[in-house]
Amino acid sequence: MVSNSTINFKDYIRVIEDYPKPGIRFKDITTLLKDGAAYKASIVELRKLVEHLNIDVIAGPEARGFVVGAPLALELGVGFVPIRKSGKLPGETISASYSLEYGTDQLAMHKDAIVPGQRVLIADDLLATGGTIATVIDLIRQCGGEVVGAAFWIELSYLEGRNKMGGVEVQTLMTY
Repeated sequence: MVSNSTINFKDYIRVIEDYPKPGIRFKDITTLLKDGAAYKASIVELRKLVEHLNIDVIAGPEARGFVVGAPLALELGVGFVPIRKSGKLPGETISASYSLEYGTDQLAMHKDAIVPGQRVLIADDLLATGGTIATVIDLIRQCGGEVVGAAFWIELSYLEGRNKMGGVEVQTLMTY
């Protein structure tokens, strides 16, 4: 599903050619973030798209998942769980590896961040290949959480990231 907002959020996304390498058209969200009214409207619109999911908590991968997920959690009146690179969280954590273009990396979350049976929404700025989000889904499920949906500002549909999410409901404000 895509937002029905009267705001064209694409007007607030700067596209930078050939970044970080030739052939890439980078979607820069900093131009949305610096406009207070557009930023707030984007969070309100995401809330409208996901409030039917009866969410207990939102999880967001670092770093841009924090700028979407935390304000969305406030808007919904639920908690926020940060998902970080391994070694960045204090306390007992669980981790999962995922593939990058040249190698692998790991994401981690606190072992007690999700209570078994909690309904979890994943929030991030952009859905591309789906590798990072599939790893976040794995972490949440390791803790016994139920991933009820994922919300993004942007989806790069031509990369088919939804296909790696095991049927999780996806909501986006804009699609490229």
